[in-house]
Amino acid sequence: MVATRPAGGAADAGGTVRTPYARGDGTTAGTAFRGGRTGMTAANGRAAVPGDTMAAVVRQWRAVHPGIDTGPMEIIGRINRSAALLQQAEDAPLRRAGLTRPEFDVLGTLRRTGHELTPSEIARETFSSGAAVTKRLKQLTERGLVERRGDTRDRRVAHVRLTDAGRELVDGVLPQQLAYETTALSGIDLGRQRELASLLGELLGQLEGRLGVPRG
Repeated sequence: MVATRPAGGAADAGGTVRTPYARGDGTTAGTAFRGGRTGMTAANGRAAVPGDTMAAVVRQWRAVHPGIDTGPMEIIGRINRSAALLQQAEDAPLRRAGLTRPEFDVLGTLRRTGHELTPSEIARETFSSGAAVTKRLKQLTERGLVERRGDTRDRRVAHVRLTDAGRELVDGVLPQQLAYETTALSGIDLGRQRELASLLGELLGQLEGRLGVPRG
């Protein structure tokens, strides 16, 4: 999986960590995806993995505000940073295919459901606004990756499906993404991966129940 080179690698004043660059051979610079532990210790005394810059962010905030509970920051900050690192490299095959991630999400939704969808159904599946989906469908239609047909009973409704070219594109890009994700998680044994997936699923379910799904 080919990674890209985003700029920067430092944490800003708010504790948000900007993504460091990644090498073109698909591995991150430094030790971001290397397994094992080091002597580096987070503010709560737990060992931090190599490249865990959130530990430094937490230490800095605890120095400024010794009485605050940094527990939520240690969890949410690491989730946000991990997502940024993973997506930065995972988007490389999409860029080579001339796609944005939101466009690929539309194509992927049509592929995994296996049938036609209306724009409103695509918006719901991809956590997007109707206007955003309309724009993406226009671009994908112009490229010959999806096609639309009108509803025979209601002219206001359209049905969208993948073309052969769209299906071929999705099927070509998806294995590259999965290969990258497998490599990214290879430093964690399968048992802990399943445990992590379960914990993240629990967190996501609670957040979606309280906050609803994001729209973009």
